[in-house]
Amino acid sequence: MDMPAPQPFGALSNDDQEQIQRWVAAMGTPQQVVMRCRIVLLASAGHTETAIAEELNVNRKTVRLWKGRFVSGGVSSLWEIAPGRGRKPIYTAEQVKAMIDATLQSKPAGIAHWSCRLMAASSGLSKSTVSNLWRSHNLKPHSTKTFKLSRDPKFLEKLTDVIGLYLNPPEKAIVLCVDEKTQVQALNRTQLGLPMKKGRCGTMTHDYKRNGTTDLFAALDLLQGKVATSAIAIRSS
Repeated sequence: MDMPAPQPFGALSNDDQEQIQRWVAAMGTPQQVVMRCRIVLLASAGHTETAIAEELNVNRKTVRLWKGRFVSGGVSSLWEIAPGRGRKPIYTAEQVKAMIDATLQSKPAGIAHWSCRLMAASSGLSKSTVSNLWRSHNLKPHSTKTFKLSRDPKFLEKLTDVIGLYLNPPEKAIVLCVDEKTQVQALNRTQLGLPMKKGRCGTMTHDYKRNGTTDLFAALDLLQGKVATSAIAIRSS
């Protein structure tokens, strides 16, 4: 019997492409879902069904099947399992959604962020399930990024002046960007260490003595792309 005509397939939206690539990269994504995601990515890049089947070592009918399901059902269809096939899910979709919502919208009492064990105890899921779901949703409760919003009413004006100076410095002038790192401890070991030799790494004593602090100053010459440094030692009394 002849195969049905291939479904029309265009370029993926940015959101769909990012989500599918996250599923492919996640360690907890089932291999059958990864295969379906790769079929969709290759099809969106313009590869033929025959080329996709050869590259992924699958049947051409499989390629056409998942192209069609994606066209009709979107990214969520890549996780669908036909009735009566595959291992039955242990947890319901409501349990999984509640765990993801708790991760995004709450924190454990007295602790800075959720861990797999804490979330597993709170949600009733297993630790490995929590870990796999966090990976598949690209959630990292232990990671944070810092930011700073200036309240200076003239911040934009000052920013424009500084960037303008970097981009268009005065003739025959040197523009330096200077920063400092203060209170760097000047430490020294109480005894000399032993050098590395065959079968043994180098050694050094655990204890040390403080010799004061060092302030490190660095200046970037924007035109030359060179950094000039200077250290000032401060002896402790």
